[in-house]
Amino acid sequence: MSSTHIAIDLGAESGRVIAGTLESGRLSLREIHRFPTGATSAPDGSLRWDIARITGEIFDGLRRAAALPGIRSVSADSWGVDYVWLDAGGRLLAQPFHYRDARNVPAQARVFQKIPREKIFAETGIQFLPFNTLFQLDADLHNRTLPQNAARFLPIADYINALLSGNFVAEESVASTTQLHNPIARGWSRQLVNAIGLPERLLPDVVPPATILSTTLQQAAAAQTNLPSGTAVIATCSHDTAAAVLAVPATETRDSWAYLSSGTWSLLGAELERPLLTPDVLAANFTNETGHGPTTRLLKNIIGLWLVQECRRHWAADGADYTYAQLQQQAAAADPLRTLINPDAPRFAAPGNMPGKIADYARETHQPVPRTPGETIRAALESLALLYDKTLATLENLINYPVNTLHIVGGGGQNTLLNQFTADATNRAVIAGPVEATAVGNILLQAIALQEIPNRAAARQIVRDSFPLTTCTPQKQAAAAWSAARKRFQTLPNQ
Repeated sequence: MSSTHIAIDLGAESGRVIAGTLESGRLSLREIHRFPTGATSAPDGSLRWDIARITGEIFDGLRRAAALPGIRSVSADSWGVDYVWLDAGGRLLAQPFHYRDARNVPAQARVFQKIPREKIFAETGIQFLPFNTLFQLDADLHNRTLPQNAARFLPIADYINALLSGNFVAEESVASTTQLHNPIARGWSRQLVNAIGLPERLLPDVVPPATILSTTLQQAAAAQTNLPSGTAVIATCSHDTAAAVLAVPATETRDSWAYLSSGTWSLLGAELERPLLTPDVLAANFTNETGHGPTTRLLKNIIGLWLVQECRRHWAADGADYTYAQLQQQAAAADPLRTLINPDAPRFAAPGNMPGKIADYARETHQPVPRTPGETIRAALESLALLYDKTLATLENLINYPVNTLHIVGGGGQNTLLNQFTADATNRAVIAGPVEATAVGNILLQAIALQEIPNRAAARQIVRDSFPLTTCTPQKQAAAAWSAARKRFQTLPNQ
């Protein structure tokens, strides 16, 4: 007997509606609809998400999926930190801000004047990034962009789930990304909420991962999507990384592997039983986010294939519309380890002329300036791999055990060149797959919520049985060159 579950998977570059069918211990996927997400510029110059357009695309995808047999449930996941403001009737009050909007940097400085970093970390265990929800909410309060008739905020994926279920709650994995959630108490930090002056009435209730929000679609959603009215709506892990980590096909014991969720962002970490709130974790700027179980994802949120995406966007605007496959091919043909950058440098986080930024960094650090798209992309990919190596070394020191295998999940796992660079840079085995890890984790969590499969271990067995995995091992002939590159990388400035 088979069952079908629908995942709404929203990423920073694209969104997907994906159907997953479970049958005889295997999961098969069918992509129903794919659409761009991306930032839009508002008339006031701010960066926003066009949530009405995104929602329209989602409902279009659900209508296309409605004819599939055996649909039992649906759930949405998305990136963290961003949110919508809703009135008492659940109506959207404004386009949500994009996490790359410039308002966040001064907001972070203001919050640090109200409450020390050490206290914020002790309350939340979360990495300090200027776009965390804590700082965005402070910006809303300071800039008076908090709508007067706001009744609550909701993370993006939870808003989509609310449209389908009528249940306006936040799921714990995405709540944990806000830097307002206490992972020990497993609830909102009143101390931080009061520190920024946010009225507590605006906080949504928090539910754990794999919560059934509704056993039926609310009437309006059923009418708009044509899905069976008996379709359950489930809060799986609303944060995309939490869903992706559930789909890591690990067979090793927990104390021998780490994961890299690879996409626009790279999220590299380990799965732990409980939060790690030590001074060393604070100093390393790692984060403790909640996963299913509950588990803790101790990870570092670092720049990822955003570097490549922004290069591609820039060249496309100039009339050279390369595919990702073409860029990877050109990078493979370029000279190895010629030019390195520090991807952590703030200049690379902002939108703009990424090839120009990489060239400027090369000039300033007296390195060969990339002359071609292939050289530029190779510099970005090799530098990312070296950053992964540095981050893995820090992770091992924090968790106090060695990592033998790195699992790469998500769309970035399709970049076979980066996977090999990562194996060479880290001197570890790299296992890539599944590509649609977030949707896979979302779907398997729906099945767990509905008691179709018993637990996380069973879900990971299904992943291993269902999807092709690719293993990259370090190339011995390249070891000396990568060893020298590590030393060069350590000297690069973070500016």
